[in-house]
Amino acid sequence: MNNKLKWIGGSALSLGAIAAAVIYTHFDQAIPIVAMGVNYFRYMNAPKGTIAIETAAAVGNRPSPAKPIALHGQGDADWPSYNKTLTSERFSALDEITSANAKNLKVLCTFDTGQYTGFNSGLLEVRGALVFTTEYDIFSINPNDCRQNWRVHEEYTPASAQGVSRGPAFLDGILFRGAQDGRILAYDFDTGKRLWETSIADPKKGESAPAAPIAWNGLVFIGNAGGDVKGVKGRMYALDAKTGKIVWEFYLVPKTPGDIARGPQARSPLDASTWKTPNGSPITGGATWTSYSLDPEKGLLYVPGGNPAPDFATGMREGENLYSGSVVVLDAKTGDYKTHFIIVPKDWHDWDMSTAPALIQSAGGKKMMLVAPKDGHLYGFDLADNKLLYRNPMTRIDNADAKFTVGVPVHFCPGTVGGAEWNGPAYDPQNNLVMVGEVEWCSTVTLQTKQKLEATPVGKPWSGEASLNPFNTWGKQDPVFDWAGWVTAVDADSGQWRWRAKTNYPIQSGMTPTAGGVVFFGDMGGNFYALDADDGHLLWGRKIGGAVGGGVITYKAGAAQRVAVATGLIEVLWPTEITTAKVSILGLADTP
Repeated sequence: MNNKLKWIGGSALSLGAIAAAVIYTHFDQAIPIVAMGVNYFRYMNAPKGTIAIETAAAVGNRPSPAKPIALHGQGDADWPSYNKTLTSERFSALDEITSANAKNLKVLCTFDTGQYTGFNSGLLEVRGALVFTTEYDIFSINPNDCRQNWRVHEEYTPASAQGVSRGPAFLDGILFRGAQDGRILAYDFDTGKRLWETSIADPKKGESAPAAPIAWNGLVFIGNAGGDVKGVKGRMYALDAKTGKIVWEFYLVPKTPGDIARGPQARSPLDASTWKTPNGSPITGGATWTSYSLDPEKGLLYVPGGNPAPDFATGMREGENLYSGSVVVLDAKTGDYKTHFIIVPKDWHDWDMSTAPALIQSAGGKKMMLVAPKDGHLYGFDLADNKLLYRNPMTRIDNADAKFTVGVPVHFCPGTVGGAEWNGPAYDPQNNLVMVGEVEWCSTVTLQTKQKLEATPVGKPWSGEASLNPFNTWGKQDPVFDWAGWVTAVDADSGQWRWRAKTNYPIQSGMTPTAGGVVFFGDMGGNFYALDADDGHLLWGRKIGGAVGGGVITYKAGAAQRVAVATGLIEVLWPTEITTAKVSILGLADTP
């Protein structure tokens, strides 16, 4: 590889392990607090950030140059949805910041929430305000100078110890968010006044609603999380945007006698025969915890279905486990089933179909669905016939086909927190490139006995890992700093990579390509980068805060292009710098 550069990193451990525990003051359990303290010490010797870029031309593998294509009406200066558009391309037509002047970027202001939390919120910028969420709060700030417009705090007991909220949605003057107690909340955009609340999940059963909703045509779309908890079934909902009334409910795994109906049931062909669970063992999994995509021309909703459970023990679910590990396509207005794409068949690695797919038209004229799950691959489907065009690795793949056996440790890559987590692929139509951020971090799993699996109570984590160490419930991760991150730019039609960048910290942030020929992203070491979209060479890179695990967006504020970045993710699963959740706004040094 070439172009290796180093940037400011290090530990910056400002308040210590006690401050890390603040995030969990609402919990009466010790494990999350202890885990954060452990992560504090694991991060103490954190190295500085590095990035290395490689081009396919250098290894004789460069695809044919792409022909620029139309920008599909994406000239809007705002960022009104989690992935900008409902179709999730994440491309911005703004071009003030270019490959020629990106070296002049600087941080213009930073908003500090004052919270220690699992901050991976998507960011919205619309109608002159920048909006985002933490576990308990929703914020509206000025998108140019970081001044707070308003802030609303919610008090509740969450279902999960991770402290996450993946952001809000916007429609017709109303903001919507999910919460860790299973409620969906609506607020007036201008004042923050609460307008309504609706419960779609039961936190006492381990269910929550951390996903970033999307909104369209008077409806708000969101599902429940908790698919790693015994007895929890994934479900998808449409709510009336004005009233919060549930318009339809769709079970993403088979609905069986005794399951609650919270609203009108959408049509589904699923039945329990697709799971083949032992007598008395509940169908579990298929939950959604990231975000969604929607084709507004056809009125089709694309839903990523999470892992089946127990995560590692296929003997407890010997069928196809539909629709876990799949992209499920529904009629957005009625919720009725249209089709599905099996992405991670009968998943036994906790490789959820995690991210919202990108729906694009390629330079070759194909209407495509691009998918990046936790299994470390990029999938390209032709939507004309729903056929798979390619499935190519985007991170380290090792021992992926090895079956798990009781009492025998199995090491595999990507691990249970590897691959693409909650931010999916982006598409740059100017270069016909799909850009994917990935985690390289491997895991070791030792399978539990069937007797112990059956004895797990309903409502408790149900992974199938044999370790008695609660920190290894989803496998034992490789040592910290044996990890890495990848950004790969792939020709949308051929699936061949044009360039790729490797960082020494995992990449979980949003990827944001622009008409200025720049792509923006950050890593879990708090390093933020601007690369040339055509060949990947480094334009700008600097540590700007804590772990970048959420939104990276660009928009116009006044006459100037701005870039906003969510930093400061801390949670049980990730050993990162202990710092508060912040949003930084960047721009060119010579703009007002």
